[in-house]
Amino acid sequence: MSEHLLRAALDAAERGWHVFPLRPGTKRPALHGEQACPRTGDCATGHRKWEQRATTDPDRIRAAWSRAPFNVGIATGPSRLVVVDLDVPKDKGSSDTPDGAATFRALCERAGHAVPDTYRTRTASGGGHLYFDVPDGIRLTNTAGTIGELVDTRAQGGYVVAAGSITPAGTYEALCAPVAAPLPAWLLSILEPAPRTPQAPSGAVAGQSRRYADVALTNESWNVATAADGTRNATLLRAARALGRFIASGDLPRSVVEQALREAAGSNATQSQRYYDDVIRRGLDWSISHNSPRRRAA
Repeated sequence: MSEHLLRAALDAAERGWHVFPLRPGTKRPALHGEQACPRTGDCATGHRKWEQRATTDPDRIRAAWSRAPFNVGIATGPSRLVVVDLDVPKDKGSSDTPDGAATFRALCERAGHAVPDTYRTRTASGGGHLYFDVPDGIRLTNTAGTIGELVDTRAQGGYVVAAGSITPAGTYEALCAPVAAPLPAWLLSILEPAPRTPQAPSGAVAGQSRRYADVALTNESWNVATAADGTRNATLLRAARALGRFIASGDLPRSVVEQALREAAGSNATQSQRYYDDVIRRGLDWSISHNSPRRRAA
């Protein structure tokens, strides 16, 4: 088993993916924690966590995996990867909840695209991991539920268990496609954080902020109305996430934002109004929950 796991680690490294050992039979990092750090070797100048110690160096990999049959972790940030994690419902006996694969497939269809053909693995639980290369200059972080129910992503600050790793629940298995495909633009538009709004200068803050909100509403509505086929759904979600911060700050009523986006999406509709309403609701709810109301002057 040690040889098999060493080969899995080397295979991942040959793809340019940075690996580190996981405890045998588990998904937990095998490296020491900060409290137990000896401040020697890799940590001579300060404690280095698993993301910093992940490597593609075959000599270091052989040395590490010679010590024990470690499972293989892939640090997605240093590897310039986004891995879409398609989970399965905790209650596998329930037929009411779609799994992550079905949710992601429906999202692709609504965006006007097939499920991307890319390197993928089957997880021990029966779910799946889809691997994508991140474009240069783009920094993405982990998400949980941003794309949809039971669909998470791993990027900067995250890791996944590599194919070949073995747990009591089963083995992680590579399924298809020899390489990771570039991250699709429509998926990138969903995962990219909404741009921060400029801070209004002191003095007449509320009035200036409301004027800025009105301009943002006009611009985002225009972006949705003029979005090309295949990108409208992602553009609508991004617009809702961008405008939700103005609802949270009290600069725009939610009903005004919803109506403007509904009209913009329906001006050249390719989906039902019910679908667009759901996209708007999800985008606004996410943005409002992530933006605290502005503290107004007393």
